[in-house]
Amino acid sequence: MNKDILAIILAGGAGSRLLPLTKFRSKPSVPFGGKYRIIDFTLSNCLHSGIRNILVLTQYMSHSLHKHLRDGWSIYNPELDEYITAVPAQMQHGNKWYQGTADAIHQNEHLLQRSPAKWTIILSGDHIYRMDYAAMLKTHISLNADATIACMKEKLEEAHQFGIVIADEQNKIIAFEEKPANAKACIDDSEHALASMGIYIFATELLIEVLRKDSKDENSSHDFGKDILPKLIQTHHVCAHRFGESDGRVSADNYWRDVGTLDSYYQANMDLLQSLPPLDLYQSDWPIRTYQTPTPPARTVPGDSGNEGVFINSMVSGGTIISGGNVCHSVLFQNVFVGDMATVENCVLFEGVKVGKNARLNNCIIDKHVVIPDNEVIGIDTEKDAKRFTITKNGIIVVPSNYEF
Repeated sequence: MNKDILAIILAGGAGSRLLPLTKFRSKPSVPFGGKYRIIDFTLSNCLHSGIRNILVLTQYMSHSLHKHLRDGWSIYNPELDEYITAVPAQMQHGNKWYQGTADAIHQNEHLLQRSPAKWTIILSGDHIYRMDYAAMLKTHISLNADATIACMKEKLEEAHQFGIVIADEQNKIIAFEEKPANAKACIDDSEHALASMGIYIFATELLIEVLRKDSKDENSSHDFGKDILPKLIQTHHVCAHRFGESDGRVSADNYWRDVGTLDSYYQANMDLLQSLPPLDLYQSDWPIRTYQTPTPPARTVPGDSGNEGVFINSMVSGGTIISGGNVCHSVLFQNVFVGDMATVENCVLFEGVKVGKNARLNNCIIDKHVVIPDNEVIGIDTEKDAKRFTITKNGIIVVPSNYEF
């Protein structure tokens, strides 16, 4: 356990591009991978990295997230000065909600001042990845950095979506540009740029200082990528920690995804179904922790027709029953029921979804507690589906929670 570092997880994002999945929940609390919530990955990284002082800054639709933290993450002992604390927006500086990533932390400056931590690590609660933050802190200390940015290589044609870092051979950052139209390649790789992962370590005193200064700048958008880091690089020793090259105890899968859109969210779930998944969920000493409802084992049973329940290349969680139906290349959360002769293919079904007899589902995301009627067809007739549901750019049909047919 390292009490010299405080983790602040930014978890207030509305995730508007994930609607309707974020209609009643924040982006970090969106279910993922058959049993997890998105924020579980960041929290698990903290747990395995020995970080025991964690503040989770919440704002938009925070009830689901607060409940999940209570149920699944009440594991630290306050008597030992350990905590995971949800911090709703307090409006400490005026009557405005958080105006940017930097403003969110500035509005909670009093919590930084109360902490004895020498360093602060700033994290996002809406990314899917595994990373040893202790290795990043080691980089920060060894380079005698004032601030350190976690970076990964990204193809040049995709680099416009990220904050791009230019670092020298000693990993000292000499330039930072937020989402440039024409990104510069790495000095050691002409086909890739070095992209910020939105993970930062600061000396705590310096962080307080730069946030105070930024708060007084009327021209600032109060964002780390747009405002804080480009200025800090000009005056301080800011370094890069390269993701995947020195990540401590984590097996080197080098997987990081910002599931900011419905298509990227769907694809990240489908990634888990590859023969060799790019994200290693099976490293025994780096499990992803979550809240798990006590459920019986998943099972297949024959349906009324005599057909056996079958699932092929799918992830199926506890309490799920496949009763004479056929599930292929899909992710099923807990307590899903698939009826006789039903077909579920290339789908993500959230908790409590019930699929009626002879129903056909293809390329769907079905949110919680939806009852699919017998003989219903979704994902086959795009024109019909468009009148009822959200359809993504890649043709994925999204059915909102508790939808009534």
